[in-house]
This record gives sequence, structure tokens and C-alpha cells, in this order.
Amino acid sequence: MSFCSFLDGEVFKDHFKPGIYVCSNCGHKLFSSKSKFEHSTPWPAFAETIHEDSVTKHLERPAAFKVLCGNALTFVPKDKVDGQ
Repeated sequence: MSFCSFLDGEVFKDHFKPGIYVCSNCGHKLFSSKSKFEHSTPWPAFAETIHEDSVTKHLERPAAFKVLCGNALTFVPKDKVDGQ
């Protein structure tokens, strides 16, 4: 389990459309909407990253990681994604 505290990332907390979440700074694919789940933090939460090394993970508490990549999160709708 991880939650994502990107600058302005909280706009995606209740966003559950199919697609992927990418770093708006570098464009790196980070999370699939398939791994997103509801969580009590103000930020979006994901069960796993697209690639093992997609993000830097910092243990916040047992079994919960804060993840970092760039400084902002962007959503790409499923119909705009190459090979999700």
C-alpha cells in the first residue's frame, strides 16, 4: 500500500476514471488506475506502481509508504495511453 503526496495530488483523491497517473515533471508512468483505492489521507492511494522502480518509497508507518517522483501528478485517460 502506498499513498502519493504530490504537490496538488489531492485533486486526484476521489478520481477513479480508467487510465494512468504520470509525473507531470518528467512524464514517467507511475500508477495504473487499476491499483487505485479509497483511503483516508487527502492524497490518492495505490496498491502498486506500474514499474518496480517508478518512484522513491519512504516508509511512513507499517505497510504504508509515501512515494516521490518529480513534484506533481498528472492523469492520462485510458484512451490516450500507449500499452497500459
